[in-house]
Amino acid sequence: MKHSLRNLAAVAATLFIGAAAQHAFAHGDVVPQAVDTTGLKNLGADWQKSNPYRKDKTAIRIGDSAFNQNCARCHGLGAISGGIAPDLRYLPVGDEGDEVFMPRIRKGSVRDGRVYMPPFEGTLSQEAMWAIRTWLETVHED
Repeated sequence: MKHSLRNLAAVAATLFIGAAAQHAFAHGDVVPQAVDTTGLKNLGADWQKSNPYRKDKTAIRIGDSAFNQNCARCHGLGAISGGIAPDLRYLPVGDEGDEVFMPRIRKGSVRDGRVYMPPFEGTLSQEAMWAIRTWLETVHED
């Protein structure tokens, strides 16, 4: 009887650890991925206040890929959140949405000492960030 309880406990512990490990890696590689912005106008060192690529087909294509590489693990494929992070389809379009989007992607979000979103400034270029914003406007919902 002692052996069967020990075996049962060992099996339960193994299943628990395996499930916990699988959950921990559910979002895959969380290291920001490089974004190739070839084909986009270089924006220089000064940060733009509004999206210079709005409705640009190249920016939409690059932004789609960049979002999937860097944002979808938390914000969901197609920007449809599964509850971990905000659903970005509901960001306002136009300059109003730019004012919400750009400070958050650049500086991230920390509350009570907890990182809710890492800062991407210094990792992603301004061009890559605006390309993501351009793509997000194509999946916008009211």
